[in-house]
Amino acid sequence: MGILRPGDTCWRRTHSGRVAFLIDAAAYYAALRRALLGAQRSVLILGWDVDSRTRLVPDSDDGYPVTLLPFLNALCVAKPDLHIHVVAWEFSTIYTFEREALPAYRFAWRGHRRLHFALDGIHPIWASHHQKVVVVDDRVAFVGGLDLTIRRWDRPAHDPRDPARTDPAGVIYPPIHDVQMAVDGDTASALGDLARTRWLQGTRQTLRPPEVPPGDPWPAGVASELGPVEIGIARTTPALGARAGVGEILRLNLEAIASARRTIFVENQYLTSAAVGEALARRLGEPEGPEVVLVLPRLESGWLEQSSMGVLRARLLERLRQADRHGRLRILHPVVPGLGTACVNVHSKVLIVDDRLAKVGSANLSNRSMGFDTECDLAIEAHDDPTARSIAGFRARLLGEHLGVAPELVAACQQRTGSLVAAVDALAGGDRTLVPLGPEDAPVINLAVLDGLVCDPEQPIAVEHVLDQFVPDNARPPAHRSVLRFAAALAVLLAVGVAWRSSPAPEWIRALPAAPAVVFAAFVLAALAFVPATLLVGLTALTFAPVPALELAWAGGVVSAALTYWLGRWLGTERLQRWWGARLVWLRGQLLRQGVSALAMARLLPVANFSAVNALAGALRLPFGSFLAGNALGLVPGVLAMILFARIVTAVAQTPAWSSILPLAGIVVVVVVALGWLRRALARVRAVAAEVLP
Repeated sequence: MGILRPGDTCWRRTHSGRVAFLIDAAAYYAALRRALLGAQRSVLILGWDVDSRTRLVPDSDDGYPVTLLPFLNALCVAKPDLHIHVVAWEFSTIYTFEREALPAYRFAWRGHRRLHFALDGIHPIWASHHQKVVVVDDRVAFVGGLDLTIRRWDRPAHDPRDPARTDPAGVIYPPIHDVQMAVDGDTASALGDLARTRWLQGTRQTLRPPEVPPGDPWPAGVASELGPVEIGIARTTPALGARAGVGEILRLNLEAIASARRTIFVENQYLTSAAVGEALARRLGEPEGPEVVLVLPRLESGWLEQSSMGVLRARLLERLRQADRHGRLRILHPVVPGLGTACVNVHSKVLIVDDRLAKVGSANLSNRSMGFDTECDLAIEAHDDPTARSIAGFRARLLGEHLGVAPELVAACQQRTGSLVAAVDALAGGDRTLVPLGPEDAPVINLAVLDGLVCDPEQPIAVEHVLDQFVPDNARPPAHRSVLRFAAALAVLLAVGVAWRSSPAPEWIRALPAAPAVVFAAFVLAALAFVPATLLVGLTALTFAPVPALELAWAGGVVSAALTYWLGRWLGTERLQRWWGARLVWLRGQLLRQGVSALAMARLLPVANFSAVNALAGALRLPFGSFLAGNALGLVPGVLAMILFARIVTAVAQTPAWSSILPLAGIVVVVVVALGWLRRALARVRAVAAEVLP
């Protein structure tokens, strides 16, 4: 029996008459543009990110715009029967500064009426939709690691000074390597079904398959490298509500690794999957096991990924080095001349086993991609010599690009030595080459939470499980005591609020010409005295109108947080722990392991004193910019809640009637059952997903 089994290691087995491996975005974007020019009825685009500013080609001689959104608009104008549907992930706020602002509105405001755009946020908490698929008229499709977004375009030369590799601001970004597959036939039609299911999920609107138009949208100039051939479509879909999870990609990876006889070749942005790592280690430990060649980026992208996914990768690679008792492992990264301290961003997701199986898609070899994020891969299994030669040729092209030699030389050297590892070793050493990836230094801040609970989880995470990680057992009193504390705290706040609102103080402060300066000074002094910030926020909300109160309380909180951060830098961790005891010792561990995530959570949960958390973050030397960002985001929900509370307190003080007291009672109930509300909110998300997902 083969590796590709529908319902197990793949979703469907389909047929394509033509298949092409498009190496690097210059090849993919140019081929996609030509295919889109041939579209007549339907274009379906799925992406982790879709950016309206993306340039598909450096320049154009076909009369159509270079940039994505104007190009798609022009297609709709020229083709009256064409509808374009775009689905992107409704992304996490952590990517706010990396992605185009308000993409849905940009497409809605500037898009043609037959260009439809949707953001899909139906997924487990902290998961993402990571598929990268384009389907043209259900006849040609593209699947791989490339989104239609900025900072992805590059040529195989990966020249560090290539003037065409610039972002919308005109800045040259580092080289990036990626791979996409082009397919036609039944495979394209099946991928159309997959894309329409995603559109239904994100919009609750059903799309019908298009009528098959005349003509051939296969991109001109793109030669088919093999075909006719059978292709397996494999998916990862996380469990959500009544819907069971789909783990075809994980099972396909494990089956392929277990079946390898001579070679396992991997190109991947991440290598953090515990299951895949264990499977590779097991094969390396066998006396007659296969050779394993891993091509990875030298560095993860930015300090955040280096401190999270990079930590997990380093652990896994060290496990593989220890398992490699027979010298069959090579862990490599590409080098191009003139790159300096930067590195080639290996963004591809490729697995080639012997000359028997080639897999290309969106799935990284990470825990997330194996069970948590939404992914799509295509796999080809060789049952004849022409297909096997094409798979071997694909691997030779990839290695030839990295080693700076012709693919034919790679193939000849491997045939002569009888070893892929020996061929790579023999051909390495030029200006452009592959070099060993050594053990990595531990980052200053370790964000690899609980072996990947947050940054690389293996399965959907329950909200209560996350809260358990941030609030220690000894910080959680019994339920009845929590209720009494909440009630007492609210009673105190109500009494202080009514007294303050009834006094002349609010009017006197508002009349001061330097009222904002007075508020800022109060926040700073209170923070230095470690007075609870909630009290200052509440008094600010009782003194000013909602909008000025929001601005002053938020800004005062951020400024005082910055000052107490630097106070903590000066004091050091030993003094802080000596002063504040066990809870700060626990929080110190959370900040060291979780960094900004723990900081933001501390702003949402009553874990420790506001100033104490800031001072400890400073003592631990968390990056100041990230510290400010965590505070700026984490403060907003609390400030808004206090403003709402202040409006109700004002109503009670002015008119102590049931109409004003009942809303206050409602707040008490909401606070007491807050954790239960979070659980129900998650259940509602799951119910919605179960309703709209097949």
